Amino acid sequence: MRILLRAAAALATVVTVAALPGGAAALPRPGTTAQAARSAQIPDGVTAGVAVFDRRTGTFTEQADESARFRSASVVKLLLTLDFLWNRGPGYTIPEADRARLEPMLRSSDDKAANHYWSEYGGSAIIDRMSTRLGLRDTAPPPAGYEGYWGYTALSARDTVAVYRYILDKAPAPVRDFVMDNLRRSTRCASDRFDQHFGIAGSFDRPWAVKQGWSGEYGKGTCGASGAAAEAEPAAASDARAAAGVDLTRPALHTTGTVGADDRTIVAVLTLHPAGTSYGKAYTDLGRLTRSLNVPGGARPTGSWFGTWGEFVNVRKGPATGDARVTQLPAGVEVLVGCQTRGQVVSVPPYTNEWWAYLPQYGGYISNIYVSSPDNRLPNVPECGSPRP
Repeated sequence: MRILLRAAAALATVVTVAALPGGAAALPRPGTTAQAARSAQIPDGVTAGVAVFDRRTGTFTEQADESARFRSASVVKLLLTLDFLWNRGPGYTIPEADRARLEPMLRSSDDKAANHYWSEYGGSAIIDRMSTRLGLRDTAPPPAGYEGYWGYTALSARDTVAVYRYILDKAPAPVRDFVMDNLRRSTRCASDRFDQHFGIAGSFDRPWAVKQGWSGEYGKGTCGASGAAAEAEPAAASDARAAAGVDLTRPALHTTGTVGADDRTIVAVLTLHPAGTSYGKAYTDLGRLTRSLNVPGGARPTGSWFGTWGEFVNVRKGPATGDARVTQLPAGVEVLVGCQTRGQVVSVPPYTNEWWAYLPQYGGYISNIYVSSPDNRLPNVPECGSPRP
């Protein structure tokens, strides 16, 4: 997420949005009675804040360090959107130029749009306003010296749940629909070429809606990008970190959103990973943590999980290297395999393999030669078109 120059001013009208009431009362704090036993499996070396809230029962099913503060990365874009739409008046329409910013900001985590709203509407004052309006308890602006870095906004898992509860239960219907419809259209590749379908998007079948976040230096293997940095960040002084109570250095990877019909369950998983962690490792660890959670209404995809190796492994439309490329895998990421089939023989000396794995969440195939398994044919995975063993 790079801090960029301001974009052009808003122009023509397109989408009609009702007013956000400037005097709206803060959300009631979610109840915590009847909470299920914690099942969150936090991988070694990972620091996590977790909150899962079942809107049907009005209770949390998971809470783990839910009040711990993390730097928000792109999750703060939810607050930038709500602040822009707040108190615009009955019949307000989103100008075309703003719609052209807000949609990619929500769907593809576009940073240029976030830079625009941060600089045009008060920067840290946005966070103060939204914290008061929504009754957020742990949210705070970036620390002194880092005021231009919206991704350094402090946020907790429980505050993230509160933001979604406002959007779903308190915001005017046009606002709710605009935000949630865009989150449901999350693109696999973000504007900065990071594969953002991790966590919730990788752990559950649709329907889901997500706003993800990532921050820090990661290795290669992100939608084909090479050696990308998640955010252009300054060296963070220890006194600034201490003052904010937020770690500004370790790689961050967050998954937030809703899962199930009618947005039944709100999920917020905020994580930090050891320095030097590859994107594929962080992606995999966050996926394992998210899959371990008790998420009412969430449908788990069918298949078996395997690790992969290699950089920029191509996912193809069919089981041959000449078939169209769908995307490239983040290096070393864990993938769900639905079935396998014979196809073109692939050679990576000293190995050859004619079997290909179908990845249902990518809608394509990779050669089994890149799947971490001792045999050419994956164990306990059916041939495509055959019933599972």
